[in-house]
Amino acid sequence: MKKKFILLLLSVLAFSCDRSVVLEIPPPQIISGDTGIDLVENTGAGQTVYVIVATDNIEVTGYSLGGADASLLSLSNDTVSLDANPDFEMKSSYSFEVTANDAIGNVSEIKTVTFSIIDVDENPPYVLEFCENGFAGSYPCNNYDLVGHIDLTTLGGNSGNDCWGWTDPASGKEYALMGLNSGTSFIDISDLEFPRIVGFLPTHTTNSSWRDIKTYGNYAFIVSEASGHGMQVFDLTKLGEIAAGASPVNFIEDAHYDGFGRAHNVVINEAQGYAYAVGTNTYSGGPHFVDISNPLNPTAAGGYGEDAYSHDAQVVTYNGPDNDYTGKEILIGSNQNEVVIVDVTDKTNPTQISTINYPNIGYTHQGWFTEDLTYFILGDELDERNFGGNTKNIVFDFTDLDAPVIHMNYFGPTLAIDHNGYVKGTEYYLANYSAGIRVVDVTNINNGTMTETGFFDTYPSNDNASFNGVWNVYPYFSSGNIIISDINTGFYIVRKSN
Repeated sequence: MKKKFILLLLSVLAFSCDRSVVLEIPPPQIISGDTGIDLVENTGAGQTVYVIVATDNIEVTGYSLGGADASLLSLSNDTVSLDANPDFEMKSSYSFEVTANDAIGNVSEIKTVTFSIIDVDENPPYVLEFCENGFAGSYPCNNYDLVGHIDLTTLGGNSGNDCWGWTDPASGKEYALMGLNSGTSFIDISDLEFPRIVGFLPTHTTNSSWRDIKTYGNYAFIVSEASGHGMQVFDLTKLGEIAAGASPVNFIEDAHYDGFGRAHNVVINEAQGYAYAVGTNTYSGGPHFVDISNPLNPTAAGGYGEDAYSHDAQVVTYNGPDNDYTGKEILIGSNQNEVVIVDVTDKTNPTQISTINYPNIGYTHQGWFTEDLTYFILGDELDERNFGGNTKNIVFDFTDLDAPVIHMNYFGPTLAIDHNGYVKGTEYYLANYSAGIRVVDVTNINNGTMTETGFFDTYPSNDNASFNGVWNVYPYFSSGNIIISDINTGFYIVRKSN
């Protein structure tokens, strides 16, 4: 058997030696598809629209463009780009042809490729009064336009307090939640030219100048200094059920928590599903924990009363520079005369991490982390009145939560009192009472520099150290709309000038 196999093999080899064999090499094949990269209009010239990928048995040496729109495109190596700025109104789609060449002259089959230009609404957002020459109508301003205003009478109250925002995940509509002495007003701001009040939720007990609102998912949680008020829970999806043009609805709360009576504020860590009421008549005014994972059944979860009365707080699931506390739930309390850092991960055993104070304490009021959780920007509500000088914020370095230190002081351009402040990206938005809202760039905070880049003053009378003007600012709408609650004059929408 082995002998027959060898003879057969020799016969094949002899045949191969006697005849020349020509091997055909197939041309390249383009495998990167027939759909290019769609571009959003007016985003700039020179953008990549297609990257060519081809297979071959030998080296691919180049590519060629042809077809209807080839003259509008550029080819660099394997990358096709659009020469002009994409403009939907000028041309909404493109088509071109691609071929690949290999080292022995083979050319691939023609691949026809198309891509589209995505249309965007090029009408600028509605503006009621542009900020020009330092004023938007009668309001002093810099770099921020007035979009809308609703007065207190229309809102249903005699004085304003807190505000917060909510975006309907079903419709994308933005709603403002405006606190009043008499309750909470809900405003649809999806049509900036015609912001409309869709409903009102009365206070649970009596009127009060102090009311605070936060959201968790599709629910609002509302507390007040009014005696016996507790915490109201309201289903925000009801707002989308109010027909356009309908009169505002008088709502009733969907649930109520009565584990405390009055409260100055409520803080929510949305990542964990807990609310923290502060300044209540429980836990010596320290944070009162409420499990709101089932919003319609809020449940007591403990509290922390080992430090001074807590006026305000921020609670985060920590992912900052101190690796000792990564993943822990950390509360930063602004506690009248000091800042307190507490690990509240275990609701049955909250543990103080550290405290810190600072010179010239008036009233340790409210603060907010920078987005990297390295710095904490604090407002003292009484230092301007008690010690004089311009608006002052104290910035702490929280790199080591066990040993926080003072990093710097920031001084604003007016004498006004600082109230509530929030960080979004690299900007700090400060509700500055009689000086309106101030917007401060914190890009270089690590180098001891904070720079005001704009403001909008809803209280034009003066910038004195008084309790008039802006109570709160909410800068977190993805649209860039910013809402403001003014104690004296109601609700405002502003937007950064183009």
